Amino acid sequence: MSELRPDLAKIASLVPPGARVLDVGCGEGDLMDVLRLQRQVDARGMEIDGELVEKCVSRGLSVVQGDADRDLADYPDHAFDVAILSQTLQTAERPDYLLDQLLRIGQTAFVSFPNFAYWRMRFALLFHGRMPVTRHLPVSWYETQNIHHVTVDDFRQLIADKGVTVEGCWFFAGGREIGGGNANWRAEHAVFQLSR
Repeated sequence: MSELRPDLAKIASLVPPGARVLDVGCGEGDLMDVLRLQRQVDARGMEIDGELVEKCVSRGLSVVQGDADRDLADYPDHAFDVAILSQTLQTAERPDYLLDQLLRIGQTAFVSFPNFAYWRMRFALLFHGRMPVTRHLPVSWYETQNIHHVTVDDFRQLIADKGVTVEGCWFFAGGREIGGGNANWRAEHAVFQLSR
């Protein structure tokens, strides 16, 4: 079992034991594996990349290949206690639609995303005039899957516009959790727990 990223570790600590969980964009299944072993959850996953689906299945995880932009609509309302979308929101065609689907199929949703207003990104853009390449965004702008550059404040506005309840939010920089003050420029990543 690999060590979880800080945002995933936070989510894992908050998922209730025994919950029915859907991890959308589950990657290699690291979070699902931890939830299954340490929280005894009924964890299911959806992943668009066929090779990653194979890795999950080889680990004994229940994962289907699917495109969240289209395939979440096939799930019934309230099918899961928890829906998780980690580091995937910015790759969605319509993040607002994807958020609606998460909150429709899950009683609660965890959403984590890279904060494109993080001060190091601003600094790199200001002083170098180019889109930054960082350890968390390690590819050039033309290689990235990111099609929407969301900030903490952008996400807060989206959920306010949709009338979504924030159950909690956590922010991370340099691999550790930081306070929420000035998170829009201080946080590298954000995690929000949401409900309707």
